[in-house]
Amino acid sequence: MTTTVRLTTAAVLAYLITVWLITGPVDLTCALTALLVTQTSARSSLRMGVVRVGAVLTGVLVAIGVSTWVGLTWWSLAVVIALSLVLAAFLRLGDQALETPISAMLILAVGGQEIAAETRVFTTLIGAGVGMSFNLLLPPRLPVGTAVRQVRDVAIAEAGSLREAGWSMMQRPVTRGEVATWLDTVRDISGIARLAHGTVSTIEELRHLNTRSPSTPRVEPILRSGLDALERSLYAVRGLYFLMHEEAPEISTLDDGYGDDVRFAFAVLLEHVADSVESFGALVQADAEGSDDQVNESLATSLDASGEAMAILTELLMVDPRDETSLWLLRGSILVAVRQAVEPLRLQDRARLRTERDSRRKMSRPVGVVARGVAHHGNRLRRRASGAGRGGPP
Repeated sequence: MTTTVRLTTAAVLAYLITVWLITGPVDLTCALTALLVTQTSARSSLRMGVVRVGAVLTGVLVAIGVSTWVGLTWWSLAVVIALSLVLAAFLRLGDQALETPISAMLILAVGGQEIAAETRVFTTLIGAGVGMSFNLLLPPRLPVGTAVRQVRDVAIAEAGSLREAGWSMMQRPVTRGEVATWLDTVRDISGIARLAHGTVSTIEELRHLNTRSPSTPRVEPILRSGLDALERSLYAVRGLYFLMHEEAPEISTLDDGYGDDVRFAFAVLLEHVADSVESFGALVQADAEGSDDQVNESLATSLDASGEAMAILTELLMVDPRDETSLWLLRGSILVAVRQAVEPLRLQDRARLRTERDSRRKMSRPVGVVARGVAHHGNRLRRRASGAGRGGPP
């Protein structure tokens, strides 16, 4: 809704300015340009605004040149589109290349010849100026809440996948088709992580030349670090599932390479790892929001439980290979994969980031708070000096 209002207001404002400045017939080139230039980021507006003005102006000039000699026909339309695309490639307009033929086609439309070329160029510049100024004066809100929620969603989704795998192993022997389903789930979670990375990058970009950024805490390092840790953990889980997929039988059988005891211990371990991942996501959210939620203890407990379950599974896997030959290829790789899934969730890095966050907050304390502290200290010194002058205690 906010984006709709911003784009509509920018386009209408560009049109009103054009009507006010220009006498005679005008078209919607100004509104079109304002709509194209208005971006979600003030920094993008300044950088991409120049590129988009070039794209629109190129299309305008191409259309004006063609329409000077011929009207709108099928072959003149083909010439305009082809020439616009060639010029866009020559000018290296990149992703904005299509705006050149689009602008040219709009101007080549019926009635396009009635307006002078210099008027179209002027209205194009008006629209570009409105679009860039609009983002500088009314920048969009930083989507911090959305980014925090997406990072938490990554942790919840990964924990859900681990719990599903653990529940299945506790109920029945593993099959290749079932593990393939777990792999598909992990791939979907990777898509959620990419979306979260995109939102964090948007926040980083929006901070430039944004008047709202000073009042919004800088949470990008915390979110980026948390996402990186979750992705490393997710990558290890994917490797674990892939290994299990390669070794699992096609159909359900009692000889699935694990046995009841190992499968039960494996399921318990996956449950504890899931608790650790979910607690880590809650910790990242608490760090980003600056809340005092006691999530450190929950994560530490989950990690300790994972370590104990890992020890039990290790003991069960390290059996005599002559008795359990099917475990020989699985034992080391499984333990390494699970350990790699837990390792990125350790608390050391989070403690360092929390310290940096707190130091930034102390440095950004309001001036009034600092001034009151200095005044209070000065009053104490004056009272002490006054007491000493009267012969009282210092």
